[in-house]
Amino acid sequence: MKTSAAKVPELFGSMVFNEAAMQQYMSKSTFQAWKQCLQDGTTLPLTVANEIAEAMKEWATDRGATHFTHWFQPMTGVTAEKHDSFISPIEGGRVIMDFSGKELVRGEPDASSFPSGGLRATFEARGYTAWDPSSFAFIKEGSLYIPTVFCSYSGEALDKKTPLLRSMDAVSKQAIRILRLFGDTESKRVTASVGPEQEYFLIDKSLFAQRPDLRFCGRTLFGAKPPKGQELEDHYFGAITPRVAAYMQDLDEELWKLGVLSKTKHNEVAPSQHEMAPIFSDANTASDHNQLTMETMRRVADRHGFVCLLHEKPFAGVNGSGKHDNWSLATDTGKNLFVPGATPSQNAQFLLFLAAFIQGVDEYQEMLRCSVASAGNDHRLGANEAPPAIISVFLGDELMAIVDSLIHGTSYTEAEKRTLSIGVDTLPHIPQDTTDRNRTSPVAFTGNKFEFRMPGSSQSIAGPNIALNTIMAEELRKFADELEQAADFTAALHALVVRTLKEHSRILFNGNGYEDAWIVEAERRGLSNLRSAPEAFGVYLKPENIALFTGHGVFTETEIRARNEIHFEAYCKKIHIEAQTALDMVRRQILPTALSYIHELTDAVVSKEAAVPGLSCAVEAETIRRLTALAEGLYSGTALLETSLGQLPEDITEQAAYYHDTVLSHMDALRRDADLLETLIPAQRWPFPTYAQLLFSE
Repeated sequence: MKTSAAKVPELFGSMVFNEAAMQQYMSKSTFQAWKQCLQDGTTLPLTVANEIAEAMKEWATDRGATHFTHWFQPMTGVTAEKHDSFISPIEGGRVIMDFSGKELVRGEPDASSFPSGGLRATFEARGYTAWDPSSFAFIKEGSLYIPTVFCSYSGEALDKKTPLLRSMDAVSKQAIRILRLFGDTESKRVTASVGPEQEYFLIDKSLFAQRPDLRFCGRTLFGAKPPKGQELEDHYFGAITPRVAAYMQDLDEELWKLGVLSKTKHNEVAPSQHEMAPIFSDANTASDHNQLTMETMRRVADRHGFVCLLHEKPFAGVNGSGKHDNWSLATDTGKNLFVPGATPSQNAQFLLFLAAFIQGVDEYQEMLRCSVASAGNDHRLGANEAPPAIISVFLGDELMAIVDSLIHGTSYTEAEKRTLSIGVDTLPHIPQDTTDRNRTSPVAFTGNKFEFRMPGSSQSIAGPNIALNTIMAEELRKFADELEQAADFTAALHALVVRTLKEHSRILFNGNGYEDAWIVEAERRGLSNLRSAPEAFGVYLKPENIALFTGHGVFTETEIRARNEIHFEAYCKKIHIEAQTALDMVRRQILPTALSYIHELTDAVVSKEAAVPGLSCAVEAETIRRLTALAEGLYSGTALLETSLGQLPEDITEQAAYYHDTVLSHMDALRRDADLLETLIPAQRWPFPTYAQLLFSE
């Protein structure tokens, strides 16, 4: 039932143990102790934890919850949970509902079956989850979900939340140093602010069930292009069909209950493709909420007879799905540090943060590329639907003109005809929203934030934001080290900004990233072009990248090396599953269908010639020849693919490259023959739903 607009404020956060719920169920002293813990970064005393646990349990059971779970984000890219009931036995064979502070703050899930990159041996099973008090608990499907970090017995981070929190602390620490230089004595913390747009496909559930490739791989491995795709550009922002509208309404309500700030919904470019975008929140909350959003999308889709596909490229020939990560920095006093500001001093501060970001993207462009690398994302990066694999920063014409004038020491003219300088008295006002949105740019400034457009739709946003936060922390550290020693702050500031923009201007590009000319130009500039995930993973362990993360305490070197191995392993396993699925579909579905149809046509020719001797059978004969050639190609192609799977190198890095260069090429050859076969066989005989059926099933 549709919720009335008047009820939305009441609905929002109704399943979240937020501050309003805390104040209702906790004593004032306990609530203040929790607030102080967050502010100071200290550990809660067990007595306070017990009081919070009791309040949390009472709140949850009042809303029908019978279980609790420590909800964490292992290196699988999805979330994990183990549920325990609140029941505790008492005398007389009865139970009470009980929940202790110890159960709240720590859990012990089995750590041996999650990706660890060698951090844990299979026989070393112990792992710990620890409550993250900065992220609100919530109720979902009868259980109290407690957001937690996940670490090994020896303390290494086995999850995505722990390093994200570390990176947020790192960028806050360095940003505060810069703000103090500009006379800001009020701000105590700077928070990475994130708004991740989420693209997805909705496919009819009954059709999905008939496609082994969608079920096992999340994408179609075969499929001829339908007569109509996205050519007419009629789906983008088009009228939403009643069935999808009902899904979106239900999705909004489920997300609002969980405190997710679901704001925007619309049709995307490809048929059956859509998007949801939230209001900004801190990076930790945004990451948690994006994981919740993906889970909820799948769950709600099932209720409406859909399957929600989050793969980056479910269908060849139409746009894939990304997750634009809108990133900025904000103070706890409410100031966005990437808003240019209305006064000269604010403009100077903005330009310093802008210069730091530009320098960071240039110096760590390969690390940023690595943070979005995956088997799925390889299918969209570099195509004319997503940014190229080459990292660059788009500033827009007006801001770029300001940067150019600083670099070259020339006059910048605006309406008031003032000369540009970083001197506090003469810098002109830089209006907000000075840029257009360049959809071909990997990193675009959009007025008060940077839009990092490379993350894939199925990806956790923790990784890209860990990279952005840590890179920014490093550049701000360098700037603070230099400026804190300056005798003349204004002069040093001017020199630093100008020098930085000059040295790193190669990363700035306002043009069309889809043009081949940009690839040539980027190479001339010395920019990196890591075209595939295996290439990108290869830069992960460069000394400068290890120094970046270890220097700010975001990762230990051991944790970095473990993650690198996990990325390689995940890539190899996904391609292997796809290859095995392709072999299975060809041998058990496509080839039998082709051979059956060939046999049917051959029988038809014999019957036709017997019925009317001398009657032409040229059409049937030509069709049989084409079908036979394609069937033989498929048969030999499966042998090649199977042979290649038996010749895998042992080294994981070499194996990933082999999967990319050899296995995928054999899979592509199989697809070409299979897709041609599909066009020659009657639709009703094809063994699984076609693209036309899948993409136009709403």
